[in-house]
Amino acid sequence: MKFLKIFFVVAFVSLAMVSCKNEAKKEGTQEQKTETVAEANPQELSLNISGMTCEIGCARKIASDLNKKDGVLEANVVFNDSIATIKYDANKTNKAELIAFVEGIGSGDMYKAAEATKKADEKACEADCKKECCTKTEAEKATCKENCTMACCAETKKA
Repeated sequence: MKFLKIFFVVAFVSLAMVSCKNEAKKEGTQEQKTETVAEANPQELSLNISGMTCEIGCARKIASDLNKKDGVLEANVVFNDSIATIKYDANKTNKAELIAFVEGIGSGDMYKAAEATKKADEKACEADCKKECCTKTEAEKATCKENCTMACCAETKKA
C-alpha cells in the first residue's frame, strides 16, 4: 500500500513538471511571434477561389495550408463567398506566390485563384441608368452564358 502511494505521488509530480514545461514553451512562442509581426511589412490580399466544393474539406484545407506557409501572418477562407483574406509579410512572400500556392493545393488543378476586386470602389447604377448591365432583369443576370463550363450549368444543359 505504501509503495502504491509513493508511485502515485511520483507520477503526479512528473506530470506536473512536464505540463509546466509545455506552458513555458507556448508563452515563449507567442512572444517570438509578436516580435516577428512587429518587424514584418504586413499587407492584405483578398482572393476569389473557384473550385471549392465544401466548407469542411476545401475551405479549411486552404486556410490551414495558407496559415502554415512562411510569410503568411493570418489567413481566413469564407466558403459561402469563395473568398480568402490573407494577411502576409511582403518581405517574405508576394501576391503571385500566394496565388500560385493556393492553385497548387490538392492535386494542383482543383482550385483557381484570382485577386478579388473591391466592390466598395464600384459605382452603383443610377435610377435612370440606360446601360445594358442595368437594364437586365434578375432572371437574365442569373442565366448562364452559352459556353459556360461550370458544374451548375453542365447539369442544367443535360436536363
